Amino acid sequence: MTVVRSPWSVVGRSIFGLTLGAMLLALSFPALAQQPGKVHRIGYLASARTGLTYTQEAFRKGLSALGYIEGQNIFIEWRSAEGKLDRLPGLVDDLVQKKVDVLVVTSVQAALAAKRVTQAIPIVFAIAQDPVGTGLIASLAQPGGNITGVTDFARELAGKRLELLKETVPKISRAAILKWKPAGPDYAAEMNEIEMAARALGVRVQPVEVRGAEDLANAFAAMSKTGANAFMGLTDTRFAGNRKTIIDLGLKNRLPVIYQDKVFVEGGGLMSYGTNRAQWRGRVAHHVDKILKGTKPANLPAEQPTNFELVISLRVAKQIGITIPPNVLVRADKVIR
Repeated sequence: MTVVRSPWSVVGRSIFGLTLGAMLLALSFPALAQQPGKVHRIGYLASARTGLTYTQEAFRKGLSALGYIEGQNIFIEWRSAEGKLDRLPGLVDDLVQKKVDVLVVTSVQAALAAKRVTQAIPIVFAIAQDPVGTGLIASLAQPGGNITGVTDFARELAGKRLELLKETVPKISRAAILKWKPAGPDYAAEMNEIEMAARALGVRVQPVEVRGAEDLANAFAAMSKTGANAFMGLTDTRFAGNRKTIIDLGLKNRLPVIYQDKVFVEGGGLMSYGTNRAQWRGRVAHHVDKILKGTKPANLPAEQPTNFELVISLRVAKQIGITIPPNVLVRADKVIR
């Protein structure tokens, strides 16, 4: 019997043979088939617990937008000093031992501690109030060394906050300022801005010292006894770390209070003026990305904000018995009713 073979069967066998050969070659050289990228390790150090939980989601989102997924191509070592600043050097040393590629810190205190421990690992600060004045970097444009990051003009905004508070409540004559002991590295510069504004506004400034959360109730009682009729807090991680207690005491004592971050107003405070700190800290991801891609911190300018938010709670204003003037209310970026 004569078997007639189709010419297509020959072609088919040839294609099959080539395909099988390619498959065997790929199996023989798996390194050529898959090239896993490096998994970068980031150290993230907060001075207070709220400095960790409050900003880590913004940092994650910033990284995600740049193509980094935690647990896949990036691993983050999260650490917090829980408000105990003497723990910072040990936590930095721990992260250095973990051989992190970049160290992100959320306060000037943490940045200074990191600078003392390592000059080799890149350090990115997430909102340092006065990075040049505190000696972290040489200049905003050319940081030098192994440190860069983002700043929020907290010192310059301190006087503006007092102006807004006085404009909102014209009868203010004495403003209490919560001062933590030991004072943070930004304290002197920020107080100087407040005192200059106070002199121009005819307001007396009354610093009230506290060493911990247990002193806060007595501090607010002292404010009332000495005739303070307004309150401001300096930019300090310990202030943020005791946010709920401070908000509650301000309401209890019916004091007009202006904060540096809208999260205080969303949590029950009267008003705030400053950057969106959680969102702004997300910008740190861009610095981390550039460093991981080879840019030296010394040549990576410290980033500065261009937008500031005024947030006001009419509900709290009513609760403490004040009326927000229309000329202030119209300038608010967000009003909570």
